[in-house]
Amino acid sequence: MVDALIIDACRTPRGIGKAGKGALAGLHPQHLGATVLRALADRTGINTGDVDDIIWGCSSQRGPQSGDLGRMSALDAGYDIRASGVTLDRFCGSGITSVNIAASSIMAGQEDLVVAGGCEMMSMEGRRGEGPLMMDAGNLHLRALHPQSHQGVCADAIATMEGITRADVDALGLESQKRAAAAIAAGHFKKSLVPVHRDDGSLALDHEEYPRPQTTAEALAGLKPAFPAVADYALDDKGTTYRGLILQRYPGLEIAFMHHAGNSSGVVDGAAAILLASPTYAKAHGLKPRARVVAMANMGDDPTLMLNAPVPATRKVLAKAGLTIDDIDLFEINEAFAVVAEKYIRDLKLDRAKVNVNGGSIALGHPIGATGSILIGTLLDELERRDLKRGLVTMCAAGGMAPAIIIERV
Repeated sequence: MVDALIIDACRTPRGIGKAGKGALAGLHPQHLGATVLRALADRTGINTGDVDDIIWGCSSQRGPQSGDLGRMSALDAGYDIRASGVTLDRFCGSGITSVNIAASSIMAGQEDLVVAGGCEMMSMEGRRGEGPLMMDAGNLHLRALHPQSHQGVCADAIATMEGITRADVDALGLESQKRAAAAIAAGHFKKSLVPVHRDDGSLALDHEEYPRPQTTAEALAGLKPAFPAVADYALDDKGTTYRGLILQRYPGLEIAFMHHAGNSSGVVDGAAAILLASPTYAKAHGLKPRARVVAMANMGDDPTLMLNAPVPATRKVLAKAGLTIDDIDLFEINEAFAVVAEKYIRDLKLDRAKVNVNGGSIALGHPIGATGSILIGTLLDELERRDLKRGLVTMCAAGGMAPAIIIERV
């Protein structure tokens, strides 16, 4: 089995994901994808006709994001028509999964040059269709087997069950803002960040639009929990609620609501792309690898609580690599909700100074299909900046899943 080498990674800034408000809102998703694909080709000098495949993540494949966003973005970017593309959906885990599949195809010896990445325009109207968001898509048989609630209600349920308090999740949210502000001020994101221009050449966005560096503990403490009303929203004429779906599996649970906009991931637009190559191709074409993929894993967990798979996914990918927690220099765990990162740190007994060192999605935002690829690029940049060796990325995904990846500098 050959190594899958990471040659380069780039991403857009994240724009506020609200129609009419964010700097990227109104741009076509293919345009956003084309921005990073074009930048990746320009930065590495590859012949795009040699690209065996473009594996792209996008969680909501409807409207402008439908129709194989990866292939269409590549065509929009001016890639050679021989560069094929496919688009996948593992909900929030799509951006890690695209990289894992790209790496797998190279490690299997079937492909030599693959682009992975993803895009999500959270500002796009009708992104999730009409009516309440149901992970089971209205399949009542599945609902009886595995009731799946709203992710925010799941976050509060997990915090309640784990004894994690409002003060705990607010503290993590505040730390995310502080670390992101420090990273931006120090230019830690500059290596991967590429500006987004409109079709007429005018600048749309060249910096992170979502962070709130002025956030204080007092301000966070004053925010009302976001999900009590959501928990009791009537989903059908039978009175089914998101709270009720959790109580079907965990009867008697008195959910303490504590998550809000200040300790949950931000709604943003964004895209990212990563170039992977085989050692033979990289050497023959003068491509200098920055890292190699050490191991990958996927893990399923309880779909009712939905957000708890990152810990078992981490244990699984470490076992595959023959490594321990102590062998990992830096961790990126997506801050979908503060409880996810807080539980992850506690369960694995991690040093907080090694986790999300430049802040996370609470401060920077979470463009669903792109986030995993963004985190891999961010991790690689930080390993290089600190002259460290290995890093691990994982994140929760709807349906009770988590992909994971370990990379190592070369």
